[in-house]
Amino acid sequence: MSDQSRPMRIVHVLREVVLAHGGVTRAVLDLGTELADLGHSVTVITRDATDIPTDWNQSGRPASAPFTEAETLIRQADVLHLHTPWERKSGKMIRIAKDAGTPYVITPHGMLDDWSMEQKGLKKRLYLTLVGRKHLEGAAAVHCTAQAEVEQAKPWFPKGRAVVLPLVLDTAPFVSLPPPSLAIDKFGLDPERPIVLFISRIHYKKGLDTLMRASATLRNRGVNHTLAIAGTGPASEERAAHELADELKLEGTAKFLGMVSGEAKFSLMGAATASALPTHQENFGFVNVESLAAGTPTITTKRVDIWAELESSGGAVITERTPDAFADALAGLLTDPARADAMSDAGRTWALDRFAPGRIASEYEAFYRKLSTGADPRTAAS
Repeated sequence: MSDQSRPMRIVHVLREVVLAHGGVTRAVLDLGTELADLGHSVTVITRDATDIPTDWNQSGRPASAPFTEAETLIRQADVLHLHTPWERKSGKMIRIAKDAGTPYVITPHGMLDDWSMEQKGLKKRLYLTLVGRKHLEGAAAVHCTAQAEVEQAKPWFPKGRAVVLPLVLDTAPFVSLPPPSLAIDKFGLDPERPIVLFISRIHYKKGLDTLMRASATLRNRGVNHTLAIAGTGPASEERAAHELADELKLEGTAKFLGMVSGEAKFSLMGAATASALPTHQENFGFVNVESLAAGTPTITTKRVDIWAELESSGGAVITERTPDAFADALAGLLTDPARADAMSDAGRTWALDRFAPGRIASEYEAFYRKLSTGADPRTAAS
């Protein structure tokens, strides 16, 4: 069997496999599943396997393992893939990988972006100075999801090698969406009112306050709409969001739906006229790509690392992170159905093509193959 067809043993390290904690878990699970479908052995080392899929740990499927099995798995692996630059166990695992001759890759997932580095910045800079930069520059590659991430992250590992690959997205649920009526009936939404959808964690990072103020501006302008808020967050964040809704008198406009998943989520995305995410920082921003896959134009900011890709799709509006800017962008879609329809078609076509099943996974396969053979991984990115 040639090196180019030999199944690889790929080990990921992720502290917690908990979907409620964000898109990193989703990215690792989807990538692991697709790589296993290509015939590779995939194991996720984790201390919390809460959301490991039920079909994992079966023959021919990916597997999970506790940190106590890390050394054996790393020594047997063709590639070690570490997620986040802050994991305390990384140093030990990197030492094992180096001793075993196992190449390793680190994915920062936006944690080296400018905004992220401003949060607890002194502590992060100290860690990078002491050990983090050495880990990043010693990696066979530092994986970024977009060129915009490279530009922000590279100053923290100037001698390292950055490779750009998008995250894997399972587009299967978006090919044939459940009817909008499912979500409209479930959540008591008015089918005659356009829906502006916020579907994310309720957290100050995501900019829900900006969107709520934009919604109030639209209401004051007489632009009819419902602001559907799908997500949960810390109790203090949820309380602040409800208090702001009261302050802005959004009781007839905003609806808090709680956590929405499964068919209800896909139906709600398809029912929306537009989705909006005025985020302070986002690496890949699954919700933006998912919205496009559902045929829903999305409005976001340059704080999303893949903003250029979203904009070039024809299905997204990139604007300033202010209430007035979001109100203007939303009004341009809510009051112009022809434009909204054109953006819907363009964005959906782009998302379902770019993230077609197996396409991104094949790019990772080539990337890992380069790593395992000692070649420059930068030639594997497309």
